Amino acid sequence: RAGGAAPADADAAMARLGLDGRLASVPVARLSAGQRRRAALAVMVARRPRLWLLDEPHAALDQAGRDVVDGLMVDAVAAGATVLLASHELDRAEAVAHRSVHVAGGTATAVAGSTGAVPVG
Repeated sequence: RAGGAAPADADAAMARLGLDGRLASVPVARLSAGQRRRAALAVMVARRPRLWLLDEPHAALDQAGRDVVDGLMVDAVAAGATVLLASHELDRAEAVAHRSVHVAGGTATAVAGSTGAVPVG
């Protein structure tokens, strides 16, 4: 169970991430890398944080899982949360982002948002 989350919220998060049914009783150590990633995301979703900090949230996920993560981020923002993610998958990140900062060599190279891309520096 997701510590601090209501059981119904934990069950709903696990179902949304495809971890309901037989997978609900499997110890995390026995899950695949993608299933472990989904379990970690389910814990976060069940807790309903106001700030999401995600580092490569699509890593180790199949296409369906990646689409679910995108939907979770969009829903979180719609519910008033702030989502900050780091990703090498620029097309996927920009599809869900309201604003983006491109970093190369440790330096911000462009900021994109509703007004388009603006070079930095």
